[in-house]
Amino acid sequence: MRAVFDDTSIIVYQAYPPEIADAALAAGTLVPPFKRERMTWIKPSFRWMMYRCGYATKPGQTRVLAIRMSRDGFEWALANAALSHYDRRVYPSAELWSRVRDSSPVRVQWDPERSLRMGPLDHRSIQVGLSGEAVDRYVDEWITEIVDITNFVHEIGGLVRGAHPDIVEAARRLPPERPYPLPGAVAARVGAS
Repeated sequence: MRAVFDDTSIIVYQAYPPEIADAALAAGTLVPPFKRERMTWIKPSFRWMMYRCGYATKPGQTRVLAIRMSRDGFEWALANAALSHYDRRVYPSAELWSRVRDSSPVRVQWDPERSLRMGPLDHRSIQVGLSGEAVDRYVDEWITEIVDITNFVHEIGGLVRGAHPDIVEAARRLPPERPYPLPGAVAARVGAS
């Protein structure tokens, strides 16, 4: 897993429609019309977020937020997570996975990381789905800053998809993601290598 992080925080990305993004920016955290009752997915990979939101062009995902959250919160979420799908390397049985999944407020999904042109890469990117207690902690405790990066996203998208693509320049401008040092027990819980 790669991310932008420092000693105390990690940047995750979410894409929303303007009404949710504007309210979150004004409040400094997620507030209505954001719905706590729904699972909310956070993504530490900028490129995977670009794949998911189409460089902020998909309906309902036209505003991209960079959300700084505490590393303690991020690691709590992963320590209390279940994988979205059964993996025999993580769970000794499908029955155990099912019990863990049903009792966990967090889901983890690993998907192929994406290139700037959205093609799949050989390594995986993590998505973290928060619900129940986890989404409450995220909104009330873990979020320390929200920045609207939609214009930056459009610039990168323009470099990649424009009439004269410049992938080298787009790559140069990417957020400086590096391997995130998950504690051993947390890495085992979510199947990280």
